[in-house]
Amino acid sequence: MLKRTVSTLLVILALFLTSCANTPTSGLVPFADSKDGYRFLYPNGWTETKGNSAIDILFHDIIEPSENVSVAISKLETVKTLEEIGDPEAIGLRVQQRVVAPEGSGREAKLLKATQKELGDRNYYIFEYAVQRSQGEPRHDLVTVATNRGNLYTMNISSSEKRWDKVKDLFLRVAKSFTIDE
Repeated sequence: MLKRTVSTLLVILALFLTSCANTPTSGLVPFADSKDGYRFLYPNGWTETKGNSAIDILFHDIIEPSENVSVAISKLETVKTLEEIGDPEAIGLRVQQRVVAPEGSGREAKLLKATQKELGDRNYYIFEYAVQRSQGEPRHDLVTVATNRGNLYTMNISSSEKRWDKVKDLFLRVAKSFTIDE
């Protein structure tokens, strides 16, 4: 009788601990845009909001409204793939100058890391930036870029530098989750 009770309690404990496990998608909600053909995960509890006309979709944290994730899509004129544009470092510097800290924006950025992810026959480049602003606190950005059918897809997830250590693992999972449909 005691063995059966202990066994049952161990099974219940194992099931409870398994349900609490941290999976790659725990704490994240899927988003898919079937019209533009991309998908990603964003943090649970974030809400969609309106951005400027250059942004296709924008979500922000309700509690920390300065934390946000957005996707922008722009036309490529002469090239069709990331490889034609350049290597991850070169593209990371261009994204830094044109997206993260364009001239006149009051921001300065430093490219901290540039990595490449292959999924199928598509490359994704993921960049990490430290961003200084002329007004406001420093920020930390992760940017994922990919190309498809003559378009450049740019996903940006951003946090204040003071919260970065707390959210970096979650935000990296978001940045890596960005994919483009075939």
